[in-house]
Amino acid sequence: MPRRLPEKTRKVERKPRRFGSRYFSPDKALFQTVPVKENQELEVVIDDIGSRGDGIARIQGYLIFVPNCRIGERIKVRILSVGGKFAVAERLA
Repeated sequence: MPRRLPEKTRKVERKPRRFGSRYFSPDKALFQTVPVKENQELEVVIDDIGSRGDGIARIQGYLIFVPNCRIGERIKVRILSVGGKFAVAERLA
């Protein structure tokens, strides 16, 4: 059986895309600045629990993962490692 070709093809004119015309604004920063440093000690409140069971605290919208915590606890932590989107901390006694 022979293959059928489309009877009519519609030509749709598209506007040329400009880089980031809708999402980019020069007054907004592209990347979030990190508000914590390694070996810094902070007092935080655990807001949420992560998928692996770690507690999640937020400082200026930046995530800090703390193992062995419960929601609502106010604890003192030391930052172990800092990444672009989140940091990992340990609980201090």
